[in-house]
Amino acid sequence: MKRDLLSLHDLSSNEVAHIIDLAIKLKNSGSKITNHLKNKAVGLLFQKPSNRTRVSCEIAVWQLGGKCLYLAPQEINLGKRESVADVAKTLSRYLDCIVARTFSHTDVVELAENASAVIINGLSDLFHPCQALADILTVKEKFGDEKKVLMSYIGDGNNVCHSLILACARIGYDLNIATPKKYEPSQDILNMAQGIAEETGSKITILNDPEEAVGNADVIYSDVWVSMGQEEEDKKRKKDFKGFQINSDLIKGAQSDYIFMHCLPAHRGMEVSADVIDGPNSVVFDQAENRMHVQKAILTFLLGEGEK
Repeated sequence: MKRDLLSLHDLSSNEVAHIIDLAIKLKNSGSKITNHLKNKAVGLLFQKPSNRTRVSCEIAVWQLGGKCLYLAPQEINLGKRESVADVAKTLSRYLDCIVARTFSHTDVVELAENASAVIINGLSDLFHPCQALADILTVKEKFGDEKKVLMSYIGDGNNVCHSLILACARIGYDLNIATPKKYEPSQDILNMAQGIAEETGSKITILNDPEEAVGNADVIYSDVWVSMGQEEEDKKRKKDFKGFQINSDLIKGAQSDYIFMHCLPAHRGMEVSADVIDGPNSVVFDQAENRMHVQKAILTFLLGEGEK
């Protein structure tokens, strides 16, 4: 029976840990070509433009010995030129896996409900699970397994934030989230994570004060204030998020060996100052690289051979 990855709620805590360990193993093996996806075909079904997701997936599939196809927005026009269900059923006749990057999470769910191919959420308005797994890999590389990590996320309670909530709950990290009022993450997702957090010892705290959130933080994380599809809110969001920029003043309360993380693309001078994102504590390009290693681990776990 196929396994899909629509959010980190689809994985157990042990499976999240296994995928991270597998990503480390694959990363340490270098760029050698394996046969984990031999005779497997993966399609990238994207409604949004992409840098890291597309390239990391294409290289991951190639290094795993599979074939990857990029399906541009204008080629498929998901849900408009053809229904989501028909696209899912048709592509399943050709592909073993579909990585979907959509505006609406309901499209990812509908794809999964109608496809016999494995569906991986490459980004939706609700979740970004592959990014969060790469984030956990990056933190583990920097701090190991022994430290009780405190992450501080400053910004919009968006898809990246939602996936970090579930990732930290699964792995046992503490997470402080600071957003302006009315930009808090989904209460449903917080409720979903709370039961997991009780089992793993994770503590998730929602705040509206960034200074309080970064106190003693090991990791400070930011994302854009205006995501794709929210351009009409640009002026209002810039006003509402004033005071939530991660800069040299804000980070004073963090641990001296803190790391700064951002899923990219970043806007220097908005959600983060240039001296922070380009400074010695920034690991944003380690994160970006780790997207590829995590994609390899996810693909191998869900449909590969020999590394279950």
